[in-house]
Amino acid sequence: MVMGEAQEHAEVVVVGGGPGGYTAAFRAADLGKQVALVEMEKRLGGVCLLRGCIPSKALITAAELVQRIRNAEPMGIKTGAVEVNLPKLIAWKNGIIEELARGLDTLAKARKIIRYTGRATFRNAHELYIHTAEQPVLLRFEHAIIATGTSPIVPPPLERNELIITSDEALDLTELPRSLLVVGGGYIGIELGSCFAALGSQVTVVEMLDRLLPGTDPELVRVVRKHLEESGVRVHLQSKVTQARIVQGRVQVTIEHQNGQTSTGEFDRVLVAVGRRPNSDNLGLEKAGIHTDAKGYIPVNERCQTQVPHIFAIGDITGPPALAHRARRQGIVAAEVLAGLPAAFDNRTVPAVIFSDPEIAYCGLSEEEARAAGYRVKVGRFRLAASGRAKTLAQQDGLVIVIAEEGSEVVLGVRMVGPHVSELIAEATLAIEMGATLEDLISTIHPHPTLSETLQEAAEAARGQAIHAPPTRSSSTKSS
Repeated sequence: MVMGEAQEHAEVVVVGGGPGGYTAAFRAADLGKQVALVEMEKRLGGVCLLRGCIPSKALITAAELVQRIRNAEPMGIKTGAVEVNLPKLIAWKNGIIEELARGLDTLAKARKIIRYTGRATFRNAHELYIHTAEQPVLLRFEHAIIATGTSPIVPPPLERNELIITSDEALDLTELPRSLLVVGGGYIGIELGSCFAALGSQVTVVEMLDRLLPGTDPELVRVVRKHLEESGVRVHLQSKVTQARIVQGRVQVTIEHQNGQTSTGEFDRVLVAVGRRPNSDNLGLEKAGIHTDAKGYIPVNERCQTQVPHIFAIGDITGPPALAHRARRQGIVAAEVLAGLPAAFDNRTVPAVIFSDPEIAYCGLSEEEARAAGYRVKVGRFRLAASGRAKTLAQQDGLVIVIAEEGSEVVLGVRMVGPHVSELIAEATLAIEMGATLEDLISTIHPHPTLSETLQEAAEAARGQAIHAPPTRSSSTKSS
């Protein structure tokens, strides 16, 4: 023990207070464990609440409202120029964050969770050293859960500063950039690029690969790209930034394109959204006997245990998909396993949502993935242009795709692009989780008129019996 160092004990210590970390801490406490939670920030919620999911969706919601007001004239609604007071919008967003953070703090206190604000490093497999602003703490534990998440990557030649920013800073801008370069066409870049374009920025997106939203079905991406271009967003694929320098308060950028030609431009801000790296450095993992993979992620088994069975890891630190709802589920699994319950992260699918314009959501296997896995498949598509509810929303650009196994008709995957599909994907996820068939989706009565009917219609289309589509040869010859 070092002089001036407090020595304390906890049955369970959770390192990281994001959606996975605080969920694990709350569940462990509910199961009767004495829990300590270490977080570098004073507020709980992690990146998701403080600098990610919640603040970005607040701004995206405002941007969508602006777009709908501007496009409402065909409904007979005519307005004057729409003005955005960005400082007031940011204050509204911050109010949401503060309210949710206070709620988490109240919940932690109600469970008598011991909080430490500081950075934790492992001293060995049963001790953590916590670097706090007041007094260093040596904490001895029986179980530990690592939930330290990830941080944005800013690769050269870009260098983070006041004008070259990441999503962390973009969500706190109080002055709308007249021009914004988004480096990276993944989900963060497209979500925020769409948002700032709707608020009034001239947005340019640069992506190294030959398509936006890599890993997402091209059929869905085409709808989003069409909307981007209609809103004035410039997209450069197979391109990269080779030089960036500050010139008279703006960022002068050189972009190299696929054909070897280069172009230059000046932007008020550059938003770097090329990915995130795991926060596994400086944790002292090797002293606890834990080894990361080549990318810095911590390998875990289905019980969320590391190579050291009493030390768990959850969330983004364990590798993709980097999703808050996956972290939440893993947090519950880890807490229940250390409490002796028969839990495992054995979910069949993890849904993914991209809050682009329009939204994209998917779960399970794509058609391509299903065929590669050896399945013979049935595929049903239903376009939102045939949805009465989508028409009344004046948002009829999109489609729903259902992939099922030939013969058994078990649902293998669902893909969606359109308004509010972030809310619709839960039903599809439940269907896959329960091993539902096309018949289950078809015979379940969906309320009318709603967007939820589109999933039912796509399932009918996979059967060849779509109601709101011309009959196929096979369905029209069937007897009733």
